[in-house]
Amino acid sequence: MSLVIPDVLEEGCTTRQALERLASKWRVLLVYALLAGPQRHAELRRRVAGITQKVLTETLRDMERDGLVARRVLKQTPPQHVEYSLTALGMTLREPLAAICAWATENGAVGVTTGS
Repeated sequence: MSLVIPDVLEEGCTTRQALERLASKWRVLLVYALLAGPQRHAELRRRVAGITQKVLTETLRDMERDGLVARRVLKQTPPQHVEYSLTALGMTLREPLAAICAWATENGAVGVTTGS
């Protein structure tokens, strides 16, 4: 079996399109947080340090549109309670994320220089 290397520099490349969608740090961090199971908006905001409510809402909507996240309404009447979880597609990111985490652990702070 030979390794297929896509031309990620081409705009129409599906690998490039996937990288562009997943390259957002917030998306990756939200996938990582949701690997622990379904969570409500406020829980995610507490867990993902530095994300604003607006960015969290926008990112979750985009991830839902892309099929990575499922949104489930737990309580219809105001205040509405909503829970987010990874879809089967979103769960397929577990192994690639684990590989990145292992790489980061093995290589430390790559590109960070210490003062001499």
